[in-house]
Amino acid sequence: MRTDRIDGGITAPQGFRAAGMHCGIKASGAADLALVVSDLPASAAAVFTLNLAKAAPVLVSQDQLARSGGRARAIVTNSGCANACTGPQGLDDAREMVRLTAAALACPETEVLVASTGVIGVALKMDAVRAGVPRVVAALNAEGGAHAARAIMTTDPFPKEAAVQTGTDFGTIRVGGMAKGSGMIEPRMATMLGYLTTDATVDPGMLYRALSEACRGTFNAITVDGEPSTNDCVFALANGASGVVIDEALYPALVEALKLVAHELALSVVRGGEGATKLVSITVTGAATDADAWTAARAIANSPLVKTAVHGADPNWGRLIAAAGRSGAAFVLDRARVRIGPLVLFEQGRPFDERAPQAASYLQGRELAIEVDLGAGGRFSATVWTCDLSAEYVKINAEYRT
Repeated sequence: MRTDRIDGGITAPQGFRAAGMHCGIKASGAADLALVVSDLPASAAAVFTLNLAKAAPVLVSQDQLARSGGRARAIVTNSGCANACTGPQGLDDAREMVRLTAAALACPETEVLVASTGVIGVALKMDAVRAGVPRVVAALNAEGGAHAARAIMTTDPFPKEAAVQTGTDFGTIRVGGMAKGSGMIEPRMATMLGYLTTDATVDPGMLYRALSEACRGTFNAITVDGEPSTNDCVFALANGASGVVIDEALYPALVEALKLVAHELALSVVRGGEGATKLVSITVTGAATDADAWTAARAIANSPLVKTAVHGADPNWGRLIAAAGRSGAAFVLDRARVRIGPLVLFEQGRPFDERAPQAASYLQGRELAIEVDLGAGGRFSATVWTCDLSAEYVKINAEYRT
């Protein structure tokens, strides 16, 4: 089987249309309402934030999937308002978004999912949504993915799209996607808002399994600031337009295609992190358990001291050791090792500070790799992608509501 990257984003698979436009939520006039629609009834799956302060659209979409048995035709999204911590009115507003979209599409209400992103604790401008939904439905087209990708953005510096096609013995399947996220990024299931589509035929249960597996090392392995959002979710729709039926034999091909798209989107989120100037992979090796590997990798990737050192191109390996040692993972200092790029700066209790100038030069780059061996003698490893922490991040978030 061969998988190739293709153009088209969320509408690259057959039978999907999308649109995005300004409806009046954002004062700036930027696009703030997006819609993705399958022309055929589709299997649907999603993974949602584990944050206990779940936003209204998360609760409503969870209920929609339960009521439909994992079927959906459309996902409607607004940006500029998270519709989170908005009480019963927020739930009513999210449900009205569903009803408005279903009526405009002439599809069952149970087949519409909803998402929101933006400022927490602000009521959604429903007059704008009511006027906008018929307009965004009228604008749907097979080349509308780029407009939808822009309409879901908040502080994102650029839209995020990706697509691939995979040839199988039974025909070609395509997977497309889009995502948004720049701040409040640290996954506890998926992260930010992510959307994946495929024209393969997939049972809802299998689609959920494939989505969960694809998210593990992609959307669920990134962080910008260690802040899981109230609105995080990743959706998947599979409409069968290709005629290729995914069974257990073809399941690995579907997962691989989903992973490739999710990986590209996830790294784009980190590259576009608020104030970010560098993309950094943090790989932990030598862990005693899989959980230890992930625990230590997340601790290092989220450390403000590590992130600021990276921003300043300071090869301060002591911060890496300290973060690993306090992470809660099994850690043996005398057998630990720190590698920045190709350079070992600490190994088996011995520092190699003479290599610091070379490491500092390496850290001037835009895409960096850091590895920490926990010295626990295990075979487990994990990689989390993060970014540096800059003064611009502080500025963006100090002024987010004002």
